Amino acid sequence: QVQLVESGGGLVQPGGSLRLSCAASGFAFRVNPMRWYRQAPGKERELVAQINGGGDIILYEDSAKGRFTISRDNNKNMVYLQMDSLRPEDTAVYYCQLPNWRGNEYWGQGAQVTVSS
Repeated sequence: QVQLVESGGGLVQPGGSLRLSCAASGFAFRVNPMRWYRQAPGKERELVAQINGGGDIILYEDSAKGRFTISRDNNKNMVYLQMDSLRPEDTAVYYCQLPNWRGNEYWGQGAQVTVSS
């Protein structure tokens, strides 16, 4: 079955960096796009970044541009989100998503990122 497991969240000071990882299994990873979403308290879940199967087509939400980098390793079935210059408003639970596999979407359990001094 499909499994997505995030890791790498935590507490960081403003201006700091974190790298989130998502370990994927149970589907044809290298041909599927992957996404990172986040959900802040009291807000709707929002798309942060997307990467295609080959890793050469990447999209970012406006506030992530220039600060976040999505990448993937198709040999390890991993997708990453490098987050730099973090701001308090980046505080959220971050989710890895498989948008569509055999008609269904799949989510990881989420990783808490807290940006605070």
